[in-house]
Amino acid sequence: VSTTMRVEDGAVRRIVFDRPEVKNAMTAAVATELADALEDLDPATHDAVLLTGDGDSFSAGGDIEAMSEREESATEAYERVRTTLGRVASNILSAPVPVVAKVNGDAVGAGLSLVAVADFAYAASSARFGASFISVGLVPDMGATAILPRLIGLRKTKELAFTGKLIDAESAAEMDLINEAIDPAELDARTADLLETLQAQPTENLGLAKEAIHDNIGQPLETGL
Repeated sequence: VSTTMRVEDGAVRRIVFDRPEVKNAMTAAVATELADALEDLDPATHDAVLLTGDGDSFSAGGDIEAMSEREESATEAYERVRTTLGRVASNILSAPVPVVAKVNGDAVGAGLSLVAVADFAYAASSARFGASFISVGLVPDMGATAILPRLIGLRKTKELAFTGKLIDAESAAEMDLINEAIDPAELDARTADLLETLQAQPTENLGLAKEAIHDNIGQPLETGL
């Protein structure tokens, strides 16, 4: 039984980070569990995925204490990130159902990357967002360097990645990092409404539309057609 993440399966697969004592920081084990939970989705039985956190944080990103205890080469570190956090991003982007992030609190580092790669992101207005990798000597991971420039633009991506500063939920909504900043008391209801709307749609068609949209990013019009 996982002690780092809860997975509640059903028509909506609910994935909850439950390490509130460390602001839901992700170890390699958590990332592996998350990638696994995003891998066997079937539009015949699943309508959507919901990602959220316990406590007052969505995710503080990678577990810095766990990182500091590792003894590994740069090549080993790259392979670990590729097969854990990289696999999470890949599985979200290729998932045949919509993936919704309910951002209940701060999303920092890999937590911000997770918000960026999700298909929808609704956040509590009290949440803050930061690409804080630079502050701990890291480079953005979990697909952030690929998806953020497409989502929020090149200059905003560099601003976040180079400074590590925190922005509020309203600013995140204005730059299209999230869909909407919502009063914390209304976040559950607003997310439930979205999931109800998605469940009313033909799931296989949603997956096909998602695949086509992703495949056509950056493609010339004729290729897209």
